[in-house]
Amino acid sequence: MDIEQILRCLPHRYPLLLVDRVLSCEPGKTIRALKNVSVNEPFFNGHFPHYKVMPGVLIVEALAQAAAILSYKTLDQRPDENSVYYFVGIDGARFKKPVVPGDQLILEVTLTRQIRGIWKFSARAEVDGAVAAEAELLCTLKAIPSVEAP
Repeated sequence: MDIEQILRCLPHRYPLLLVDRVLSCEPGKTIRALKNVSVNEPFFNGHFPHYKVMPGVLIVEALAQAAAILSYKTLDQRPDENSVYYFVGIDGARFKKPVVPGDQLILEVTLTRQIRGIWKFSARAEVDGAVAAEAELLCTLKAIPSVEAP
């Protein structure tokens, strides 16, 4: 999937869209995607100016976005303005290697379980074949509560 297809599949936009390309996707099983980490990312101005490191929470968010694409592809649907894909848990998150400008972050996510609307994924982010981060992600698709005008 190229960026145009990703934009049709995810509701995220700059500066929070963290998937640049999907390299492979097997609905119901696994996805492999990439994030090109550029020095122009807005978070590098403050994290850390003297040694630029991608925040771990954004690496996990990139993995979750890849998981969302896998979920939508598995369900054969697209997001809409009436629902949102939420985290319901992040277990065992480990950060093994700093991710810095110029790195290409490979996002590998495997669906391990789906029950009663909760999706569980095993997720790993790598740079040059070395694990940068890993976690188990729990996500769900929920309807957005309607708000009536006063």
